[in-house]
Amino acid sequence: MINIIQAKPSDAFTIHTLAHAIWYPTYQDVLAKDQIDFMLAKMYSEEAIQSAMADHSLFYIMQENNSPIGFIAVKEKEEVLRIDKLYLLPNTQGKGLGSQLLEFASQLALDKGIDILELNVNRYNKAYHFYLKQGFEVVETVDIPYYQYFLNDYVMQKRLIP
Repeated sequence: MINIIQAKPSDAFTIHTLAHAIWYPTYQDVLAKDQIDFMLAKMYSEEAIQSAMADHSLFYIMQENNSPIGFIAVKEKEEVLRIDKLYLLPNTQGKGLGSQLLEFASQLALDKGIDILELNVNRYNKAYHFYLKQGFEVVETVDIPYYQYFLNDYVMQKRLIP
């Protein structure tokens, strides 16, 4: 059984653990290991996750039979609901669970009267093609300085139909 629960600050370790299990296989062909290590330390320490929660990011954990298998983080930004993070364990990918997380985010947005979802995806991440299939469109190509690195992303949006 699949369920999605809102994460609390006490769930930061679970998200931290998921991120470490997901990022290496997801980004090993896209980013250098030192960049993966750096970004995990910066964005996925328990303190960084709790800080993001305190800054109005809403984290949700997807569970299968009460075991965590992925997570999503969203934040309202002007007239869009921004998906800041969406990750699933590699062995759960390709089973429609990412689509379920996007549908969940879509419903959150519509419940708030928001009709646009937005996210960034690394231009070399295979998830880019997944987002295209889900109805997202590239609205901007960006190279974002991030400490000594650059994030080579597409900004993608999807207009929701209530």
